[in-house]
Amino acid sequence: MGLKLGTEEIKCIGLFESMTGAKVVDCILEDDKLIFVVIGRDVGLAIGKKGMNIKKMSEMSGKKIEVIEYSDAPEQFIKNILRPVKVKSVLISERNNKKIATIGIAKEDKGLVIGKSGKNIKRIRSLLNRHHDITDVLIM
Repeated sequence: MGLKLGTEEIKCIGLFESMTGAKVVDCILEDDKLIFVVIGRDVGLAIGKKGMNIKKMSEMSGKKIEVIEYSDAPEQFIKNILRPVKVKSVLISERNNKKIATIGIAKEDKGLVIGKSGKNIKRIRSLLNRHHDITDVLIM
């Protein structure tokens, strides 16, 4: 992966890794949230007993903390990003040399997945583009 991380992201990753012992592969800074993408076997370490590591990091940063389990398989990665929403189907297709993910979810979960002003879907697109070169996401 050829991710380009800024100084702040690198600092956050270093702090989170030293605090938890988990291997972080990516970090996204948002106004009110820090998102860590963690190697699958280290998710438990990242969260900590009864969520203690998440709570500690949240107190230190003043932001909500989200941990996403990384997967080499884009379909599984999408399911991990969308947890706890139940994903019915994932189809990765290619049009005009661009990868597109079509995600089937329950109608009542669409608003949650898209988020206020499309904030959540933008984050999903960004993560999928960064890790699997998927440039667009369609919610069905």
